[in-house]
Amino acid sequence: MEKKNKPKFNVLNDGHRTKVKSRWRKPRGTHNKKRMGMEWAGASPAIGYKNPAAIRGLHPNGTREVLVNNVSELDGLDGVSVRIAAAVGAKKKQEIETKAKTMKLKVLNPKEKKPFVKAAKKPSKKGGESS
Repeated sequence: MEKKNKPKFNVLNDGHRTKVKSRWRKPRGTHNKKRMGMEWAGASPAIGYKNPAAIRGLHPNGTREVLVNNVSELDGLDGVSVRIAAAVGAKKKQEIETKAKTMKLKVLNPKEKKPFVKAAKKPSKKGGESS
């Protein structure tokens, strides 16, 4: 089962006027064409765009997403994707990642390992020659 494609829900005239931002605001005017449901005015949010309950809230890889703050919260998890909370420090994050790897769980935000690149020595700015 795949998630539905939804149209962009924008304010009427957002492409014509510079003062109108591209975001949704409920049309409230008495003569507002979008509120009256004119087809040319664009789509409005409706319950029919809702996804089925079975796939609602899933990560794009098809698994449920679980927020983890410490290693003990990994106990009993199976077939889910793990997202490590932002407040977790580097040491605990490393512990959570290693345990998740042994449990064969996907970590959505692993610690990025940047390769060390030695900087080239810059020439000095002094133009004098010594002999």
